[in-house]
Amino acid sequence: MKKALVLAALAAVVSSPALAAPDSATASGSATATVVAPITLTHDAGAVLSFGSFTTGTTGGTVVVTRAGNGSATGDVTLVAGSTESSDSFTVTGDADRAFQVTALAGVVSNAGTDMAFVPNAALNHTLTGGSVQFRVGGTLTVLGTEPAGTYTGTYAVTAAYN
Repeated sequence: MKKALVLAALAAVVSSPALAAPDSATASGSATATVVAPITLTHDAGAVLSFGSFTTGTTGGTVVVTRAGNGSATGDVTLVAGSTESSDSFTVTGDADRAFQVTALAGVVSNAGTDMAFVPNAALNHTLTGGSVQFRVGGTLTVLGTEPAGTYTGTYAVTAAYN
């Protein structure tokens, strides 16, 4: 009898509506992914940031080259007649109409152990209209006034990255 009572109680619990499966619903979500063309940065052939030819007194100054390639001197620095200053040039390609940013780090030009520092001037924000854009880099060269005559050369780093 006890066994029958336990089985009856167990049957009542198992068939109870409180233990029935809960009501449920299922829906599908959406997902997307966009593959963007990689950004590339190329230094244009023949382009160079040239601070031209100049003389300097003992107090120094600066040579400034605009992004348009126009040169000027300040302080005790004078551009010589016929000096040719020029801005540098780069081309960026990538995903059409995507915005990107340019970073140009300071550089140094050197000759026989003597250095002159310069700070590049590049427009920072651009849009890849049609997937390609060219931009120019000017800069400001600091001349101390103690540098010996000679040709000074160097490099600087430029980076382009999507915003």
